Amino acid sequence: MTQEFVIETHDQYPRKCVFTVFGEDRLKEMNIQIGAEMTVSFDIDAHEYNGRWFNDIRAWRAVPAQAAAPAPGMPAGVPSPATTMAEPTATVPVANEPEDDLPF
Repeated sequence: MTQEFVIETHDQYPRKCVFTVFGEDRLKEMNIQIGAEMTVSFDIDAHEYNGRWFNDIRAWRAVPAQAAAPAPGMPAGVPSPATTMAEPTATVPVANEPEDDLPF
């Protein structure tokens, strides 16, 4: 048995992602409810069919958001699998550096 779910992130610009859970035992174990705040860990796989590529996103773990938070006293240096890393930001040139006319 396979079931699809859609999650939405809480970023500045929220994103939606559809993932599947394979197996009745995993569906019962994860117990995903509509509207619940969850932290989902999943594997992404791509495959080709008739010259087109398709992504397969399968969840292997889903826990309530509070249960996924690190316990007090644990180091927070290593992100959890579902933690979103900040995107690198562009640096602003310093006034003392020569200006380039290049667009990049």
